[in-house]
Amino acid sequence: MNQGDSDHYLARKRFFSRMLTVYGRKPVLEALENKDIQVHRLHLASSNKPGDLVRKISELATSKGAEILHHDKQALSRISRNAKQDQGVAADLLCPGFQTLDQLVEQIKSNALNRDFRILALDGITNPQNLGMIIRSACAGNIDAILLPSKGCAQIDPLTIKASVGTVFRAPIVRLDGQLADALRALKDSKCAIIGLSSRAQNTLNECPSGNNVFVLGNETHGVSDTTQATCSDWVKIPMNNGVESLNVAVTAALIAFH
Repeated sequence: MNQGDSDHYLARKRFFSRMLTVYGRKPVLEALENKDIQVHRLHLASSNKPGDLVRKISELATSKGAEILHHDKQALSRISRNAKQDQGVAADLLCPGFQTLDQLVEQIKSNALNRDFRILALDGITNPQNLGMIIRSACAGNIDAILLPSKGCAQIDPLTIKASVGTVFRAPIVRLDGQLADALRALKDSKCAIIGLSSRAQNTLNECPSGNNVFVLGNETHGVSDTTQATCSDWVKIPMNNGVESLNVAVTAALIAFH
């Protein structure tokens, strides 16, 4: 691959890393009504019956300069990946906060923020509502990136979008095609500390060292996976009172985001 082809490939990769496909008439309408969201394409099933909602969705997409495509139901279901819930409507959005892992690593190495990075890594978060609440807290608080693996974690769907109260569209999300552990090792090589959350840790969140920190949030039931544990350079806990053993993972994320 020559330099021109390489640059073109990288540009396409970064463009598509920003793309999020949402489906369902209400989620698509709410996204289109958000003036800050750029729409790349609107996908409609050819079998949709004329109605006010579909017409309004089409008008909003047109006003945003989106390409409008019509498909048979089977083709649309391949785009939405959820034939039971897409209601004949899907849209490709361009989310300004989404980025690739390579872009995040570049920013860390160049000290782009002129301060330490704070990152959340999600390891087996399977509840879409938890995912949405984590995204909402991260977006509201002091989190610079959320690592979201494509396998083993809940993905961004209407439940996630609803729980995030729409913040998912501007959240700093890095969607990972590979294993979370591989991404954590890349960040470790970029001078990030990989910090797991565990009730058995000796140090508390208040004792967390300064520097570029990646906080690993484990599965709601089983905690941090064995593969991910091997990448952790430190462990911290949130101190509990009155015999409480643990907090909901979304609450933990909020405490980290505002710490």
